Amino acid sequence: MTGLSERLRAAAEEIWHAQHDHPFVRGIGEGTLDGARFRFWLRQDYLFLIEYARLLALASAKAPDLDTMTRFAGLLHTTLHEEMALHRSYSADLGIALPDLERERPAPTTRGYTDFLLRTAAIGDFVELLSALLPCMWGFNEIGLALAERGSPDHVGYARWIEMYSSSDFTALVDWLRELTDRLGAGLPAATEQRLRETFLTSSRYELAFWETAWSRS
Repeated sequence: MTGLSERLRAAAEEIWHAQHDHPFVRGIGEGTLDGARFRFWLRQDYLFLIEYARLLALASAKAPDLDTMTRFAGLLHTTLHEEMALHRSYSADLGIALPDLERERPAPTTRGYTDFLLRTAAIGDFVELLSALLPCMWGFNEIGLALAERGSPDHVGYARWIEMYSSSDFTALVDWLRELTDRLGAGLPAATEQRLRETFLTSSRYELAFWETAWSRS
């Protein structure tokens, strides 16, 4: 029998396929994405990361054991001190001044997605939190790996983006998160798994909407 993470992924196949086929994602892989669209995505993703860090803090607080707590605390530190620094570096390279980045306001999809994640983390149990978190990390890794298989684009910035999300370290992190979900989600009642499926699907829909928001810049 497949693990919970694989069953959740199968339920969202249509949504995830649409992500892979989205013109924003294809544009990164081909190196042809309009720079204004990528800059919009970068500014919104920077705001997303701030709230994502809060989600990781809640994950650490709700973790069922010390090892898991420590792993999420480490991921929180990496997000705040490395991934956000990388976004600031990206922004500087693209001509986005730090004050402008800090003044950015969340688009409706960004606000809706982060509110959903934090509400789920605050009132749901730990496995539901994992089900909400998985589509973000796993989805980016799957896209990064798929784009890397097609070859690196000539665009240096987009090649770096693909390298980051297809890296062995990021893949190992996603594998760990899936294994954790499978272990804690084993033997759950059907009604509970259905609830987790709906959570996973909602996050997946927001992931797709985030690409569309960046594409339309709205």
